[in-house]
Amino acid sequence: MSDLPAAVHAMLADATAHGLTVTVRERPAASSLPEAAAILGVTPADIAKTIVVKRGEGSYLFAVIPGDKTIAWPRLRAAVGVNRLSLPDAAEALTATGYERGTITPIGARGDWPLYIDASLTGRTTAMGAGAHGYSAFVPIDDLAKGYGATVVELV
Repeated sequence: MSDLPAAVHAMLADATAHGLTVTVRERPAASSLPEAAAILGVTPADIAKTIVVKRGEGSYLFAVIPGDKTIAWPRLRAAVGVNRLSLPDAAEALTATGYERGTITPIGARGDWPLYIDASLTGRTTAMGAGAHGYSAFVPIDDLAKGYGATVVELV
């Protein structure tokens, strides 16, 4: 796997440092969640999306939810203990994480942002961003939660 992009190598190194075993697969671009799932041979629910959420100026968190679901904002706000959260634009998300939209993963991201994982993902291995376009990481969610000190809560 030495021909992987630098961002994927960095993500894998960070995963190893946190006791996480991740498998990376190269894949063609997909224009929809169902297409991505078909390419990877999984269901849309088996793809986790990592959402960067802004808590305040220069302060962010990651929310990992099933790819076929949307965040229940009241649940996330309650879990975080705040009244207001927002989504950064693409440029701000890149600055906050070091990853472009569509590649974002909490693994190896810039900044030690809190991680919130939807409880429905526990006990599963899901596909998620691997830090670079054209790659997916298969991640055991329980190990991700343990290795990164995540809060596991209902988010969808």
